[in-house]
Amino acid sequence: MFSRTGGCHCGAVRFEVDLPEVVEVHACNCSMCDKVGFLHAIVPERRFRLLTDPATLTEYTFNTGVAKHLFCRTCGVKSFYRPRSNPDGWSVNARCLDARQTLDLRIEAFDGQNWEAHAAGLAHLSEDPA
Repeated sequence: MFSRTGGCHCGAVRFEVDLPEVVEVHACNCSMCDKVGFLHAIVPERRFRLLTDPATLTEYTFNTGVAKHLFCRTCGVKSFYRPRSNPDGWSVNARCLDARQTLDLRIEAFDGQNWEAHAAGLAHLSEDPA
């Protein structure tokens, strides 16, 4: 595992996440992710650390209210959030990682338009084998 930092556009939100050398990310086609180009790197709770004051974030929920979409209060970027598929972990937007061009990202499509039929396939991503 390697520690990587990232954040929003204006820098008010900063985080650190532990990722493997090869990072599996999912490009979801749901109504939200498709519009913003979110690339999901889902990690267990212990592999994510918020480095800035939580007050820099604002929350949005919809539908079931389980997912906690978190946005920078200043620039509006969603760098990470608590996903409905993995409420015991975090989904980091790989596009918000610093120096992401140096990462070995493996992008896989995820059919979020048919979320109910496919969400179980993501559940293992927030499991903590340690």
